[in-house]
Amino acid sequence: MPEPVSSPSEFAFELALCAHLEQTTDWLPARQLGASVASPGSRIIDVCAVVPGPGFDDRARITDRAVPAAAIESDVGTGSAVFWRDGFDCRPGRARRATDRAVEVGFFESERRRSREYVRRAARYPDDWFSRLVGIENKPDLGSPGDLLRQLRLDASLAVFDEVILTTESYVTGAHLNRIPEAVGVWRFDPDTGDREVVREPRPLSPDSTGVEPVEYHSLHTDVALVSPAEKRTARLRLAERAYGKGWRAYDLPGCARARVDADGRPVCDHFERVVDPGSECGTDCPAFEAADPPELDRDGLRESRTGWVADPPGVVRRQSGLDRYR
Repeated sequence: MPEPVSSPSEFAFELALCAHLEQTTDWLPARQLGASVASPGSRIIDVCAVVPGPGFDDRARITDRAVPAAAIESDVGTGSAVFWRDGFDCRPGRARRATDRAVEVGFFESERRRSREYVRRAARYPDDWFSRLVGIENKPDLGSPGDLLRQLRLDASLAVFDEVILTTESYVTGAHLNRIPEAVGVWRFDPDTGDREVVREPRPLSPDSTGVEPVEYHSLHTDVALVSPAEKRTARLRLAERAYGKGWRAYDLPGCARARVDADGRPVCDHFERVVDPGSECGTDCPAFEAADPPELDRDGLRESRTGWVADPPGVVRRQSGLDRYR
């Protein structure tokens, strides 16, 4: 007999919220993206939701993968091709990586002239393709907050997002609200029913102003970095592009006979009768594990049918599907 069903993990809660947002809004949710600037990698937001803007369809026609921010901000245009290095105002290594990636995803076209590579944009980049970035931090159980308050304070003071929201399954008390930064909105979400209650609306943040990012914490003081509006624009562009290219189903599926996917593409274990986290719950250490091929999942088809994202759009050189598309 299956063991008793445990309460949803943060992973299962997060997937349920992403599936809910995908079906009830026009947002594009993506999971686990870097949301710091001065100290890259020190802040990972649970969900970054991209709210489409007027130019969204134009962006969707370019490529289904992320375009490097350095390539977007470069001086490479759609007219005459330029020597790749002349189009960038950054270190040669970064320029080289951005050029190669932009060519790979179809944003740059490349040609050779006397052994030198020249590039031009394959299409105009629509600056208005997203209208807002919403950062969502998930904490199903507010009784075990961990670093939650520190993370939310960073999000509010840095203001890379237009809005920040805390989502929980717990009952939210006045004491909880008093501890959470006033700008942070609060949702109560039931992952089983999909019911979402807005406990407190988020206040608009100021992405166009200088941000304050805590970078090192000490017992008596905190070191901070001032992040300029220009640095935040690049960070927002990078976040939006990574969210567009990655989505929220970027997880490996378990190679187990008990594993399947539900209608939303979430990994489900028939033994435990719930969504499972393949990275931490599946494998030979599980008593119910039975080696088999992973279940099939049409990630692209699901995402395209439920959002405005377009898989392998016309104009992009067609390529064979590979694991790199689900990075």
